[in-house]
Amino acid sequence: MFMLAAAAVLSFSFYCDNARAEPVKSFTEQNTMSVLWFQKSGEAKGLYYQGYYLGKMRLDDILRKRPKGKSLKPAIVLDIDETILDNSPHQAWYVLSGKGRPFNWNEWFSRGDAKPLPGAIEFLRYADSKGVAIYYISNRNEAQKQATMKNLQNVGAPQVDAAHVLLQQPGEIGKETRRNQVAKTHDIILLFGDNLGDFSGFEGLSVSERIQAVERNNEEFGKKLILFPNPMYGDWEGAIYNYDYRKSNEEKAKLRKKFLEIYQQ
Repeated sequence: MFMLAAAAVLSFSFYCDNARAEPVKSFTEQNTMSVLWFQKSGEAKGLYYQGYYLGKMRLDDILRKRPKGKSLKPAIVLDIDETILDNSPHQAWYVLSGKGRPFNWNEWFSRGDAKPLPGAIEFLRYADSKGVAIYYISNRNEAQKQATMKNLQNVGAPQVDAAHVLLQQPGEIGKETRRNQVAKTHDIILLFGDNLGDFSGFEGLSVSERIQAVERNNEEFGKKLILFPNPMYGDWEGAIYNYDYRKSNEEKAKLRKKFLEIYQQ
């Protein structure tokens, strides 16, 4: 009798554990196609080459037309993750393992294994050769600075030092403070990122407000703002959840479907 009871308890426990794990696994698997597209589509790689080629053309044009004797030195500001470095292997681990948030970014960053995205290092070296200051502004936290700098140096990024790699400080929200810090001593002529939050005026907006803000600033894209594709994660997803990542996977899944637009039958 005891053995039967024990077996029943173990069986029930196994069922409950699986029942809890399955929704998480199912939820993480929703990102399979986005990660696969980012890693394996020629289109994704082409868009990075296109973005950095456009950045090079804009850089040349701005420097050519720039008034001589301008007091502030020209600078470019770039995000790091999914702009310069490719973290999709970690995103793929997230999909295959079924691990829910918060997944361990710190462990991935400390490895320093992220590879450069297409066209990134060539562009950075070109900008460096033109005497342009390069600032890397990321929402990685300050504790990850040494690992971040090592990864950037290992892939050949120029001007990687403590003064040019500006990471998020304790209590800081967004990147505006650090952008303003650079703007005090430099003329920021181009900004690069994979998230609208990498540019001024887009922080904390709702889904519709983000789209409206893009419409209002549409002439800046390709002119001063160079935007790269990231279907894997970002503020576009956060806005769907009203930036509340504590919501359950079931709640998040419902919100994802709620925001889909379908044709009227």
